[in-house]
Amino acid sequence: MRLSAVVSLLILLSSTATLTNAHNITRLLAKHPAFSTFNHYLTLTHLAAEINQRTTITVCAIDNTAMSELLSKHPSIYTIKNILSFHVLLDYFGAKKLHQITNGSALAATMFQASGSAPGSSGFVNITDMKGGKVALGPEDNGGNFSVYFVKSLEEKPYNISVIQISNVLPSEVAEAPTPEPSQMNLTDIMSGHGCKVFADTLLANHEASKTYQDNLDGGLTVFCPLDDPFKAFLPKFKNLTAAGKTSLLLFFGVPVYQSLSMLKSNNGLMNTLATDGASKFDFTVQNDGEDVTLKTRSTTAKITGTLIDEQPVAVYTINKVLLPEELFKAEAPTPAPAPAPEKAADAPKSSKSKDLSSAPSDSPADAPADDSADQAADENASVRVYGGRLVAVVLSLWLGLLML
Repeated sequence: MRLSAVVSLLILLSSTATLTNAHNITRLLAKHPAFSTFNHYLTLTHLAAEINQRTTITVCAIDNTAMSELLSKHPSIYTIKNILSFHVLLDYFGAKKLHQITNGSALAATMFQASGSAPGSSGFVNITDMKGGKVALGPEDNGGNFSVYFVKSLEEKPYNISVIQISNVLPSEVAEAPTPEPSQMNLTDIMSGHGCKVFADTLLANHEASKTYQDNLDGGLTVFCPLDDPFKAFLPKFKNLTAAGKTSLLLFFGVPVYQSLSMLKSNNGLMNTLATDGASKFDFTVQNDGEDVTLKTRSTTAKITGTLIDEQPVAVYTINKVLLPEELFKAEAPTPAPAPAPEKAADAPKSSKSKDLSSAPSDSPADAPADDSADQAADENASVRVYGGRLVAVVLSLWLGLLML
C-alpha cells in the first residue's frame, strides 16, 4: 500500500513538472482541416512558436473561407502577423467562461498589444455576452457595433489553452495598416528605445558597420545587442581597438540570416557573423538550457534577455554581456601549478648567469576581462539552488504522502 502511494505521488509530481510546454497549437489545429490556412500562417509568421511558449491563452481561429477573404487583399507577411496576433488573447476563455462573463463584458489583451506595435489600448479585444446566447467580439473602441461572433470551441485544455472558432476576421485598423518593409526599418532607433542606446550610438558612429547592417535587412538579419550597462563598461576597451578592430567588433553582434527564438533554441552550434571573413572566423556558439539561450566565445558567455523585434526576415535580441571574439581578445590562461624543485646535488655547480625570456615581444590580442568567470560561477550556484529546491520539494511531498497512510 505504501509503495502504491509513493508511485501515485511520483506520477503526480511528474505530471505537474510537464505543465510547461503542455500544448502545441500546430498539432491542435491539425485535427481541424477547415483551419489549415490559419494554421499555416501561424507557422509562417512564427506566431505558433510564441503561442506554444505561453500559458493561459486563447486562440481565436478563422476558417479557410475567412482566411481566403483576408489574403485576397494581398497584405504583406508583416501585416498578416499583426492581424493574426490580434486573434490571440492573453487569457483563457473556454466556451463556459465566454457565456459567464462578469457584468456581461470583458476586455482581453492580445499578443498584438504585447508586441508594442499597438498604440494605446488598440490591441485589446472587447468580449460581450449578448442576448440569445450569442457572444460577440470586436476591438475595444467598437462603439457597440459587433460583426464577429463566437461559433464553437475547437480545443480546450483548462486553464492552459483554448482554441475557439470565430465567424470572421476581427477588424482592427491598426493591425491592418501596412507595415514597413525591412529595408525601411531604423534598427538603431529600435535598439535605442529599448535599452541598447550605447551600442546603437556606437554603431551609428561607424559608417562601414552601420551600412553593413542596413544592407542585410532584406536578405535576413539577426542582431544581438548588448544592454547599456555592460556596453558602457566595455567602452574603454573598445576605444583601444584599431579602426578595423572596432568595425569587426560591431559586426560580430550581427548574423546574416534570420533566426527566431525557437530556431535559436533548436539550432545549437557555431554561428558565423557579419564579421566572418575567411580565416577570420569571428563566430560564437549558441546553446540553450531550457528556455534560456546563451551565446559563448572562449572568454565570454552572454544570455539573451529580451526580444526587441521578431518579424521575418529581421530579429533583434538583447544580451546581458558584451561578447568578446577570440580574434580580438584572448581568454585568460589558467596559472600553471609550480613544478616541484629538483633535488639539490651535492656537487652541482651554481649557475652564474640566467636568461630572462619574459621581455620577448608578443602579438597576442588584448586580455579579456576577468569578471566573467565569477558571473559563470554565480549562474552555476543559482542552478544548484534551483535544482536543490526541487529535490527538497519532492522529498517533502513523498514524506507527507507516507504520513497520511
